[in-house]
Amino acid sequence: MESGTDDAWPVTIFLGCGFAAKYPEGGGNFSVPLQWMLGLRRLGLDAVWLELLPATNNPHEDEARIQKFQRQLREHGLGGRYCLLYQTAANDMHQLDAMRCIGMLRRELTERLAGPNTLLNLSYSLHPPFLLNFDRRIFCDLDPSEIFFWMTKMEMGQSHHHEFCTIGLNVHAADCRLPPLPAVAASPCEAQTSDGNAASIDSPPAGRRLQWRTFYPLADTEFLQPKPRPRLPRFTTIGQWYWGGGVEVDGEFPDLSKKFAFEPYLDLPRRVPDARFELAMNLNADDPEIARLRGRGWRVVFPHRVARTPHAYRRYIAGATAEFTAIKGVDVAWRTGWLSDRAAAFLALGRPVITEDTGAGKYLPRESGFRFVRGLEEAEAAAKEILTDWPRLSKQARDCAVETFDSAKNLRKILGL
Repeated sequence: MESGTDDAWPVTIFLGCGFAAKYPEGGGNFSVPLQWMLGLRRLGLDAVWLELLPATNNPHEDEARIQKFQRQLREHGLGGRYCLLYQTAANDMHQLDAMRCIGMLRRELTERLAGPNTLLNLSYSLHPPFLLNFDRRIFCDLDPSEIFFWMTKMEMGQSHHHEFCTIGLNVHAADCRLPPLPAVAASPCEAQTSDGNAASIDSPPAGRRLQWRTFYPLADTEFLQPKPRPRLPRFTTIGQWYWGGGVEVDGEFPDLSKKFAFEPYLDLPRRVPDARFELAMNLNADDPEIARLRGRGWRVVFPHRVARTPHAYRRYIAGATAEFTAIKGVDVAWRTGWLSDRAAAFLALGRPVITEDTGAGKYLPRESGFRFVRGLEEAEAAAKEILTDWPRLSKQARDCAVETFDSAKNLRKILGL
């Protein structure tokens, strides 16, 4: 524990998340908010994980998701630090009286909401009217290209938060091409109190433009410890092979998938025969992409097998020599400065990262463990450098994680401690 105790900290910090429980096969997905909670615990803060789970048409699957979410929290020492909000009438309006509280009793939740509190709202997971119960509401963006674009089209929480933090490190630079956000519009600002009545809550003033602060992807570097060099040289990454075009660029919606992003790098296994290049991509077993990738020298494994739990996810990353990944083109073209939470985990485990440059490089230490590349030749050179100089680059990766990506350090910055 780095500072303070629960008794010395009178404010409850709520971590709002809406993407962990509904995807129980994604160990890496769960690991993102986990780093935030572990960092809050290290800081000695009174923290509660608020997880929203919309009901589906299959109550038995919903119950299985709930039980797995609870089990994963207990395995990480967070069994008493959460409230799962099971939204029985699933819609975009979040009302406490339409949610079943699991883990923390509704009475305890409303008591904490009545006292001083702060909400870290990851990717706009919690919406009004429930959102407006929190004293201090901090929007924490994890995907700047999509968030910034959709904020120009619709309400994405910009009218209901007091502070705005983004993982896009380059948002204030002259070369950043993220769409400019319009001024905050006037919006109703009522919260639902524990007795069901409406209560007035302070809101950001209408007409002002959002002031974004930046933060790095979080990795709890006390929890994620460096591991020895794997016996088998292997470069890998984890993700979704297909992804829809959710961002408009010059009047078109480009392909944002890994399938498209990896195309320039498919000859990498042939260029670097001394290592295995592996993709843990969410593909159906009969997808013809598997045969195509294997024909180009890539090994394809299934993330729901190798990274199904947070523990398996960490073990899979630790079994790699380094990460190699390509980035969706809009982050590269728009120079958002985005870096992945997965890359932060690779670094914390002492694994260098080869990736495309989104403009983030200038915000990192000179010796960071990253190798930012533009095209196949640079990727080949970076992979060969890692194979021949792994101990030095592994130490750089770990040192960078501790110095720059550590969860407690970033949470101090976000919370203003």
